[in-house]
Amino acid sequence: MTTPRERRGAVGNQIPPLIALIVLWMLLWGEFSWLNLLVALVVGIVVTVAFYLVPVQLSGRLHPLNTVVFFVRLILDIVRASIDVSWLAVKPRLVTSNAILEIRLRTRSDLILTWTAVATSIVPGSIVVDIDRESSILYLHVLNMQSARDIESFRRRVLDTERRIVRGFGSSEDVERMRGVRPADRRATRLKGTS
Repeated sequence: MTTPRERRGAVGNQIPPLIALIVLWMLLWGEFSWLNLLVALVVGIVVTVAFYLVPVQLSGRLHPLNTVVFFVRLILDIVRASIDVSWLAVKPRLVTSNAILEIRLRTRSDLILTWTAVATSIVPGSIVVDIDRESSILYLHVLNMQSARDIESFRRRVLDTERRIVRGFGSSEDVERMRGVRPADRRATRLKGTS
């Protein structure tokens, strides 16, 4: 048996996917009308009720400065990578060495995992080919990996992207994990300090 509070929470978790489906429907039709909005709402409700959608656990936390830092850095990464990939396309005597990399993320949040995968994929030169949700591992195809140093540099860039996303949107537990201290350990430390 579930309590009324748990049922309200389950319904609340379906609201973000429902809104996303409505926006997607409106974008597919290419115009706003009240009829399109009504049909989108009905289709969205049918989809969220008939098909299992993984509940989105929002952190309820937004840090404006870190969010701006994340988006500015993402834009700079896109510009830099676009120039690099463009140079690879016109470079004489092109010899590339592509790689499939396994990158284990530090958080366990599905939302952070998804945002990190999307943020990494929209930067030219890499694309997510698989995700191990249970272990929080991204598998990426990456262009022009010539050495172990290139691989480590790319791995650091992905982990830095994850860190910026957590600082901007992550839960308190995710922020603590980024600092290398598990929330339970910190509570235990506080309890020892007060006793």
